[in-house]
Amino acid sequence: MKKIRLAVMALICAVFSPAKADEGMWLLQLMQEQNLADQMKARGLNISISDIYNPNQVTLKDAVGIFGGGCTGEIISPDGLILTNHHCGYGAIQQHSSVEHDYLTDGFWAKNRSEELPTPGLTFRFVERIVDITEKVNNDIKKGKITEIESFGQKYLNEIAKKELKNSDLKGKPGISTQALPFYAGNKFYLFFIKTYSDVRMVAAPPSSIGKFGGETDNWMWPRHTGDFSMFRIYADKNGESAEYSPENVPLRVKKFLTISLKGLQEGDYAMIMGFPGSTSRFLTESEVKLRMEGINTPRILVREARQAILKQEMAASDKVRIQYASKFAASSNYWKNSIGMNKAIKDNKVLEGKASQEAAFLQFAKDKNNREYAEVINGIDAYVSRVTPLRMQATYFTEVFRSGIEYGAPFQIFENLKTALQKNKKKDIEKAIETLKEQFANVHNKDYDHNVDRKVAKVLLPLYAKKVPDEALPVFYQTIKERFDGNYNKYVDALYDETIFGNEDNFNAFINNPTVEAIDNDLAIQYSAAKYAIHTQLLDKISEASKDIELLHKIYVRGLCEMYAPTPKAPDANFTIRLTYGNVKSYDPKDGIHYKYYTTLKGVMEKENPDNPEFVVPAKLKELYNKKDYGRYALPNGEMPTCFLTTNDITGGNSGSPVLNENGELIGAAFDGNWESLSGDINFDNNLQRCIAVDIRYILFIVEKLGGCQNLINEMNIVE
Repeated sequence: MKKIRLAVMALICAVFSPAKADEGMWLLQLMQEQNLADQMKARGLNISISDIYNPNQVTLKDAVGIFGGGCTGEIISPDGLILTNHHCGYGAIQQHSSVEHDYLTDGFWAKNRSEELPTPGLTFRFVERIVDITEKVNNDIKKGKITEIESFGQKYLNEIAKKELKNSDLKGKPGISTQALPFYAGNKFYLFFIKTYSDVRMVAAPPSSIGKFGGETDNWMWPRHTGDFSMFRIYADKNGESAEYSPENVPLRVKKFLTISLKGLQEGDYAMIMGFPGSTSRFLTESEVKLRMEGINTPRILVREARQAILKQEMAASDKVRIQYASKFAASSNYWKNSIGMNKAIKDNKVLEGKASQEAAFLQFAKDKNNREYAEVINGIDAYVSRVTPLRMQATYFTEVFRSGIEYGAPFQIFENLKTALQKNKKKDIEKAIETLKEQFANVHNKDYDHNVDRKVAKVLLPLYAKKVPDEALPVFYQTIKERFDGNYNKYVDALYDETIFGNEDNFNAFINNPTVEAIDNDLAIQYSAAKYAIHTQLLDKISEASKDIELLHKIYVRGLCEMYAPTPKAPDANFTIRLTYGNVKSYDPKDGIHYKYYTTLKGVMEKENPDNPEFVVPAKLKELYNKKDYGRYALPNGEMPTCFLTTNDITGGNSGSPVLNENGELIGAAFDGNWESLSGDINFDNNLQRCIAVDIRYILFIVEKLGGCQNLINEMNIVE
């Protein structure tokens, strides 16, 4: 009886009456069922929602995709030209940069297609098809093929995705893959058919003084004046199919691209965003919000702050290091500041109090329904939080220190294979292991890694980790530090970085010319890496044991909340699948007596200029254009140059680069940030404070044409005034 009821209740979140306000990262495939059309029309939408998404025809959905590994991009020309954020393309820009060709500082502008730069490893992914597989999953549960908890597991979801592809007409098509995911905490399941293009080339990027104007000072802040954009292009084989890079590849002739509008925007204008929001947690309990604050955000803030202080100092002292670590520093600092802002916003916006009120209402709802599952579920979640909090805190410290903080290490498992081969005197296995080690050595000492910079990071983070976790959570190499190095972290780190096989090329070559079991057994870096792995495995096992029932508890709680809030629909949490949000262009009042208008202009860039602060340097050519008011057709009616604007759209990480569309489905900007006051938005949407910050398409085109001199790119776009 319980399983049958789960299958029926899975639909509750999906079939409600129109939504309120602007909260909601809506599934395209449920817009009709959730009756969103009337609400969107009331906010100003002119086109049909079937023009946004229709499984049986080409729609706006087909012009939007996943850029790289964690951003959104949109197609803005028939020849596969991609628009995304500068910070999304930052890794690629850095990849192509060197001291001799410093595209981070100077920008990059391809004046013709022969100048567009192949970018190994960069992909662009389109959603080809979305299929509801909820009934299939629930039937497998009912028939006993899987347990309910196994339905959440990646193993099962991968199996069903593989099976569905095998039985699909898309089987064998170039670039096609499938992904099955749970929604509404496992009350719904969808399968996505994805088409991946792997020949993506860099086309245009403004200098960082435009693309990152304001730097960390302005990050998550408003007013904003950042030209946060870059452009790339998809290439395919002569048949328009996905293919690895080849000089013979040609620009992809896409089935859909966005029209660009220059008509401008006014307060109250309709705005919608389509993209791939990464992760939200709107259904958390009060105790789980505290876990997020104390077990994840606080450790992340402490560790990243310590690491970034070292990187910032080293980057300022060397152009080589600055280029090497530019992307790493940007990625680290982004969610360092986000974590600070989130903890502050949770307190300022009284999120914990709101969650407590919701739980009280839910318990009353459970009592009125005489539903025992609902009545007990919050206590079950609270018990889970109590068990997992110290473990989650340890896991965050471990990840921040040893996975994203200190980069150096040795591939101990490959060394173990070599050791076995040496002991058994198996020549072929020895040769194979050594060849693999050569590859790994090159991976460690890559062009974006500086051994001495990482050494300095290790000297700070290793003692920090020891202070923040209990003794039983310390890898065994801490005992080595204590006994062999008298507790002196600096001496240990110097030995780790100087005297080990992977420490430098001389050490490595000496070893592979005469590999011995003794050298492997005595190597500090191998011991260090093996110890990290062992303690991390133990920690994950403990977290898994402490969390064994949480997914089912969440499934019950989310189902109950959807039922309690009916008939108002609730969107599922973000999970990096395609979503639509809608709202309006709107100013806001962060505090009593403070009013922020909905747009900024180039005048603000000049007012913020500070030649002594690298975050607020203004390029000479941009100042020249400003002084001449040489804005072309991109200026406002009053002659000023717009830069950024605000909307009430619901976004989060992953939406970076997402197209902001007007009432006609035309491109008016690219989303790139949220505002400081609403950084608790991933947990709790605030109807008054939540804002999306976007770079105005007119500023983008102005920079491309007037500063970059790329009339060739302007000519291939469809621009309406």
